Amino acid sequence: MELKRTSHAVYDTKYHLVWAPKYRKWILRGDVRVRTKEIFEEIAIHHDFEIDTLEIAEHHVHIFLSFPPRYSISKVVGILKSISASVIFKEHPEVKKELWGGELWEDGYFARTVGDKVTADVIRKYIQYHREQEKSPTQLELF
Repeated sequence: MELKRTSHAVYDTKYHLVWAPKYRKWILRGDVRVRTKEIFEEIAIHHDFEIDTLEIAEHHVHIFLSFPPRYSISKVVGILKSISASVIFKEHPEVKKELWGGELWEDGYFARTVGDKVTADVIRKYIQYHREQEKSPTQLELF
């Protein structure tokens, strides 16, 4: 990975973040899915985030990104969730009708940093696996 610089810091950090729509509803499909991806990419440009890998599934988001150390993980998640929710509700009012509580995203999220055991390649493969599974889901055999 390449070192990144701000006026007061040199850093090399990456985070794997995952969260879901409210009530785990399968609403991130079609135009909403495409627009959500575009919104995240626009937010990244505006806030100096660098998205490595992004997958928008129908019922959750995986994003592998780097951001300057002036931001906390919770701040980055908050920025991504709040801006995307505002834009999606404005551009796709049908989504707001489907979510009776008026919120697009669940309150919580998963965060992991890249370390010795969990490398960038492992996270990329994990996200790629989800992308492939979504295209060709298989039934698990229990017995």
